[in-house]
Amino acid sequence: MPPAARVLGLTLLLLLASAPAACAAAGWSVAPAGAGRPFFYAEGTAGTVLTDTVSVTNHGRRPLTVRLHATGVRITFARTALHVPARTRAEVPFTVTVPVDAAPGDRAGRITARDTAGRTATVALRLRVAGPALSALTVEHVAVRGDRITYELVNRGTTVLVPRLAVHADGVLGPVLDRPARTLPVRLPPGARRTLGEPWPGRPALDAVDLRLTVTAAGGAHYSAHTSARFVPWGPVSGALGAAAAAAALPAVRRHRRRRDAARDGAPVRTGAGAPAEPTGAVR
Repeated sequence: MPPAARVLGLTLLLLLASAPAACAAAGWSVAPAGAGRPFFYAEGTAGTVLTDTVSVTNHGRRPLTVRLHATGVRITFARTALHVPARTRAEVPFTVTVPVDAAPGDRAGRITARDTAGRTATVALRLRVAGPALSALTVEHVAVRGDRITYELVNRGTTVLVPRLAVHADGVLGPVLDRPARTLPVRLPPGARRTLGEPWPGRPALDAVDLRLTVTAAGGAHYSAHTSARFVPWGPVSGALGAAAAAAALPAVRRHRRRRDAARDGAPVRTGAGAPAEPTGAVR
């Protein structure tokens, strides 16, 4: 940063002409320094420090004392407490720091001045973080818990995303769940992580299921996550015999599915002790 940008001072100027006010309280106003700007605008890449100046104009015949503060954007004022003589304008330099981890996009902030009577005047500040826009998201920690599918969406890009979700599940005898893509009622800002769930009231009572969740979003974001689940009627109605029969049936169910998948893919079928192990439910 050049030395002039690092040296911040307070300048009192004789009011020769009215400054353009973004917002005014009784007898005084606050606005960007210089003519013709209704609000502040700053643009820079992550990690940069930008400079500007705010003016507080006392239109009255008595001295004015105000304090400055900012919201929404990281701002450091050269001075926050101002004593402005009558018919005088105070100009206060300030810096806007763009966080090093800030994603590209627009931010909204506000500079507010408050006098000793509690009256306030404000001026808006718009910050644009420069950089390429990237649309990317992932689906993580997919699991079946009772009659519900739980999962986690993570925005891995630099833009706000409104994701769409499709759900598909294949059992031994064919599809058992097929929900086309629909828009989810969530907005994911960059870096956000959100845990969500899908009801599955009609899930199978006895089956071995491959489950796939696919999410998409504007800008080309696309991701699929897989998991497997086994449903066995272990409840009291089934009893010990029913549970044992169900447990004994699952290996045959898995062998049937391997033969089906191998036939579909044209691969040789292996059964018995030398057959490959079946996945146990980890998200792939």
